[in-house]
Amino acid sequence: MIKKIEQILTIPNELGGLRLDQALTKLLTEHSRTEIQRWIKMKEITVDGREPTAREQVLGGEKIVISATPKVMPNFSAQPIDLNIVYEDDALLIINKPIGMIVHPSQSAKENTLLNALLFHHPALEALPRAGIIHRLDKDTSGLLMVAKTAFSLKSLSQQLKNRTVSRIYQAIVSGTLASGGTIDEPMARHPIQRKKMAVIETGKTAITHYRVIEKYRDFTRVKVQLETGRTHQIRVHFAHIKHPLLGDQTYGGRLQLPKGASKEMVEMLRSFKHQALHAIELGFIHPVTKKPMLFEAPLPSDMRELIAVLKKDVLDFL
Repeated sequence: MIKKIEQILTIPNELGGLRLDQALTKLLTEHSRTEIQRWIKMKEITVDGREPTAREQVLGGEKIVISATPKVMPNFSAQPIDLNIVYEDDALLIINKPIGMIVHPSQSAKENTLLNALLFHHPALEALPRAGIIHRLDKDTSGLLMVAKTAFSLKSLSQQLKNRTVSRIYQAIVSGTLASGGTIDEPMARHPIQRKKMAVIETGKTAITHYRVIEKYRDFTRVKVQLETGRTHQIRVHFAHIKHPLLGDQTYGGRLQLPKGASKEMVEMLRSFKHQALHAIELGFIHPVTKKPMLFEAPLPSDMRELIAVLKKDVLDFL
């Protein structure tokens, strides 16, 4: 049986002038504003004995009674799946996700995901939304992910992500030769026809991607990418939009263009590379408990290192 949250409190005078949901978010630090708004909507919070709205202003001194039901995560199974744990303490986990692993279950993939693995590794995560997963990586993108282990950490890390203070650095190999770095500032939304894809849409949400060139090859470029926002498929869509799709991207990459005069080794490598060449190589944030800056790195996966070696060899062979 799910245990209800029962609490009585008084709004401090210094919070007078705030909206009710804002004031309660400051007082109930282990719960998100979205969760508190849901309780108000479900009439599970009263103010001085009446049912309020989330947007109403508080003056200070109001009596708040909470009798709320926590949102329960769907019953996903715990599975003994190996995890590459880069760091772990009582507050959070840092995972280096391999290529091919889905982060969160869906209707078509309910097992063998990162979430299933996390529930086995730390069963208490069942009490947290999305088992504490703060952000996602596509199935065929590898690299660093952060996972909260407590409600307090979940709120803190989610807020940092929302405030754009989490540093997320990627490395990617894109088609074509980029002259220099730059910023792609193009709004994104769901593709109007192909609903499983995202696209640059004028009326979409703000999406900003910064990049700089690391290394140039004959027909490809390795870039360092920093996300300012985190829209679904953002890096893949943005580089496809500027006509430099990620090498190996089966969704946004279009038809593979083989370089003129490419060696047999080069052709075989390019044809066999069936996922986007994208890796979340660096992750930085403020620890929710210690308040110390945290920075983690994950080396490029072996197939990307092999790809880079072949691209470098192709440059030398062509000279």
